[in-house]
Amino acid sequence: MFRAHVIFEGKVQGVYFRAFVKKNADEMGISGWVRNLPDGSVEAIFEGEKDEIERLIEICITQHPRAIVRNFKIKWEEPENLKGFDIRY
Repeated sequence: MFRAHVIFEGKVQGVYFRAFVKKNADEMGISGWVRNLPDGSVEAIFEGEKDEIERLIEICITQHPRAIVRNFKIKWEEPENLKGFDIRY
């Protein structure tokens, strides 16, 4: 079990990015949450298998039809055994 704390920067708010992240996380069985930040970026916590987390991050960066991810930061942390995936407000 791994945990990634990710910040996505660019055109990631106002384009249903959080819903896209949740849909893909749910399909892949990844737990965690996603939320908008006041600076226009999006923060996410992903818990699951490392290769699946890395695949989800790649999907978020490259496959959203309207988002433009210009930069992202990943910090690997100790997992907290989260269950399910939520959009936080």
